[in-house]
Formats: sequence, structure tokens, C-alpha cells
Amino acid sequence: MTIVFARSTTIQAHPSFIDEGIKHVRDVVMPALTEVEGCLGLSLLVDRDSGRCIATSSWRDEESLRSSEGPVQKLRDEATKTFHGTAEVSRWEIAAMHRDHPSDRGAYCRVTWAKVGPGHMDRVIDVGKLAGIPKVEELEGFCSASLLVDRATGRAVSSLTYDSREAMERNVERMKEIRVASLGEVNAEVLETGEFELVIAHLHVPEMA
Repeated sequence: MTIVFARSTTIQAHPSFIDEGIKHVRDVVMPALTEVEGCLGLSLLVDRDSGRCIATSSWRDEESLRSSEGPVQKLRDEATKTFHGTAEVSRWEIAAMHRDHPSDRGAYCRVTWAKVGPGHMDRVIDVGKLAGIPKVEELEGFCSASLLVDRATGRAVSSLTYDSREAMERNVERMKEIRVASLGEVNAEVLETGEFELVIAHLHVPEMA
């Protein structure tokens, strides 16, 4: 099975410049990324209250991810200036991706960051694919789910996309039950959760569930 990779850039933006930053990512960064060998697509999550924005690009393989570092750094620096913020970069293996249907304008995501012990990542992936995703796809308003992992650090991040903020909020308690059960099975520690508006959804990762 081909392993697809991702690079996420978390920008702590000045709230007053978020719309300008979104426009820059859509009009400048996305077209430029399509010219970079191996790039599959891009998504952008935004939390307007905190100013936290997460741009994630997907890559055909690890070599494409590595060889793109130069041109992507220039794009990242320009985007960070447009957002009037600071940036932090993470690199991931895309371990699972499942879509019930495409997201539309108004979609929202709940993102969970977790950490697991050495040697437990394969178990995390299996539980996510075999137990977690089948349960979350039953939720009303569910669009898609993804699981990204960093084997070297033991970090994992899952993202659930819903049709709307209202749909996401209606499922808070049920999603918490699923998360506790899944992470408890692999002794994972939840580091953080966040809720974001999905303003760009063109990651173009193949089904991997």
C-alpha cells in the first residue's frame, strides 16, 4: 500500500488579518503548490476566536515531502507574513482517510491531538480504522475522518469533519464517548482538542480506511 504524507503549518495569526490570510492561501499558495512535484492538495482550518490557523498539504510519498521543503518554505514565510503571525511546522504520515461525502461551505472540524507510547502506533492505526471510523460515520452530519501520525515522536492527530458547526456541537457527547473508548484501548494521552472552520478543503488524499 502506498503511504501518503502531509505537512501541517500551524499559524498563530492576528485575528484582524485572518480573512486576508485565507485569500492569500486560496489565491497564491494553492496555485503555487499545484506546480510542486508530488503535491496532492491543501486544506485550511481556521479558529477565528483564537487566531489559530492550520494549513495542511498532502504529498504523494516521503520523497516528495522532503524535496518540496525549499519551495514550500518560501510560500510558508509569505503566508505567515500575510496572517501577521508565527508558524510551526509538523510532518505526518497519513494513516487513515475516510469520506462519507464531500464537505461544503460551512463545514467544521473537531481536531484531537494525542500521544502514545513507543511501539504502539500500529495499534492506534488499527483501532482508528476498525473501531473509531465505523462509529463516527454513523454520526448525523458526518463528512469525513482522518488520522495522521508521527511515529518518531508518538504523536497522532485525528480530524472529524461535519456539515456544519451545529452538527459538530450536536455530536459532542457521543464523540467524547467514542474518543475515550478508542484512546483508552491504546493507552493514549489526549494532548489537546480544537474546533475549526474548514475554509479550504482540497487535500485530495485517496480513501485509506
